[in-house]
Amino acid sequence: MSDNKKNDVAGGIVGVFCAIGLVWYLFGGGLEKQAATDMQRIEQQVAADAVKQYEIAKRNGSAMDAYVQASLVAAAYLQAKDEVNYTKWKAIEKQEAARAGMPGE
Repeated sequence: MSDNKKNDVAGGIVGVFCAIGLVWYLFGGGLEKQAATDMQRIEQQVAADAVKQYEIAKRNGSAMDAYVQASLVAAAYLQAKDEVNYTKWKAIEKQEAARAGMPGE
């Protein structure tokens, strides 16, 4: 067999393996796993941004502003399914509610 034919056969085999890998990735759950990972990363970034917004409101806004932002942080962690941080921020929200004079919180 000539070198050109060997290269063509080798290239074809590599192409078939790449195609099989792509099909497996797209239909075998690889794409879904990647999407879930990306979504978790985005949800955590949203929560981190909410924390920064709370810190700004706490430094520069009213007690009500801090309370509202603490509520948003708790909601962001709930959306991210981060129970530890959700519980932490619900406690902070309760403290901010008391500082803002919110009854029954």
